Amino acid sequence: VQLQASGGGLVQPGGSLRLSCAASGFMFSLNTMGWYRQAPGKQRELVATITSSGSTNYVDSVKGRFTISRLNTKKTVYLQMDSLEPEDTAVYYCHLNLRRDWWGQGTQVTVSS
Repeated sequence: VQLQASGGGLVQPGGSLRLSCAASGFMFSLNTMGWYRQAPGKQRELVATITSSGSTNYVDSVKGRFTISRLNTKKTVYLQMDSLEPEDTAVYYCHLNLRRDWWGQGTQVTVSS
């Protein structure tokens, strides 16, 4: 299993970013994928998940601002982040639970003016 995350960066409050996670080594279309984040000094938290059928779930703090989606033909999961706030600053990880937890390498998102 490999999960390759990309798309992070520095953005001003109110701005947008789209994260991507390219997956390989397993049956992508059959598995739930997720995005987590970890801010400095805080525990890693679940941000959003998307099931194989496309059902989504979000942590309350990002509802209405973030959208998780997937493109099975590209084996890629996305996280569209709009109306970003300084509190969204964190390292973002894509996640798969398949016999064990698998993590991407993380991509830094910094929201600052």
